[in-house]
Amino acid sequence: MNRIMGRYKRFFAAEKRIDTLLIMNTGSQDPNFYYLTGFKSSLFEKNILLISKNHAYLFTYDLEYQDAVRQKFPGMEVVRMGNTVRAMTLLLKEIKGKRIGINGEFLPFNYYEKLSKAYKPKTMIDVSESLANARLIKDKNEIENIRKAAKITKTAHRLIQKHFKVGITEIGLAKKFDEISAELGSEGPSFETIVCFGSNAALPHHSPDNTKLKKGDIILIDAGAKANRYCSDITRSSLFGRKSVEDYRKKKEMYDTVKEAHDLALKSIREGVPLSRVHFIAADYINKKDNGKYNGKFIHSLGHSLGIEVHDGPGFSPAYSNIKAKAGMVITDEPGIYIKGFGGIRIEDDVLVTEKGAVIL
Repeated sequence: MNRIMGRYKRFFAAEKRIDTLLIMNTGSQDPNFYYLTGFKSSLFEKNILLISKNHAYLFTYDLEYQDAVRQKFPGMEVVRMGNTVRAMTLLLKEIKGKRIGINGEFLPFNYYEKLSKAYKPKTMIDVSESLANARLIKDKNEIENIRKAAKITKTAHRLIQKHFKVGITEIGLAKKFDEISAELGSEGPSFETIVCFGSNAALPHHSPDNTKLKKGDIILIDAGAKANRYCSDITRSSLFGRKSVEDYRKKKEMYDTVKEAHDLALKSIREGVPLSRVHFIAADYINKKDNGKYNGKFIHSLGHSLGIEVHDGPGFSPAYSNIKAKAGMVITDEPGIYIKGFGGIRIEDDVLVTEKGAVIL
């Protein structure tokens, strides 16, 4: 059995509410389309992928028909769309009167309505959560792709340091980081590269602007690469020279506190441990450090799943997550401290959960 068909079986073993899974692309591609086909070329705009436990139909158009035929695998049939009687007849046969699963987090409502009216399923059920859960556990191929993406980003973080110069802007440094990543083999950034100087580092999702680098600034870079469509997400924080001894001491203390929280979280990740508990191990350390000096300054969850998307599946927010660590998960470990008007420190690594614990990719 090929690895894609294995994904079908695992999905249907967990998702009992439906007869058939329907993935429909719009002008952009549903991330699950790649996960469930492995197709690396062409956009497959407005294509329909119908999946059962043992078979898949891809309904495509002349523009990409040959590309689909070239990439198909045993268990998949490619059907030419358009005004062909066979395509319409087959779609009606596979959808009408059946329980159809859809990705409600991607499919626009107008597409949902058109599908419902044209093919008359018995019901259409949002299975986006089940799809996300299926993608939580990575196979060897997926892990190697993320490892490759992580290697690119870590190397770029090292090489970018020679461009830390007084007067360079956040936008300029972000552009340079992306250029370095591309030269190292990245297919593109997995999200818009975040570069923060000085007090901007207190804003976790700051968009790079024309702020110029000054002596004594914190430099926070949060970036990711793509390798075979799989993402990395790595953050590094640095201090650019010294503004004063006291300023340096405060920033060094922040850095050391975040690094210790990061390492404590990493050591606590093992199979069966709720990821919300891992979050609180890091958060409690930060909140209690030096009699609560940084209490409430860690303002986001410890991490998230990583894969085809940079946020690949459900997050690990302690407010609503009950996900437990399992071997094969790839997650981020990214504690931080953020002080308005002063700056912030975040250290983030991509982590593989194994049967023996967790390792940084």
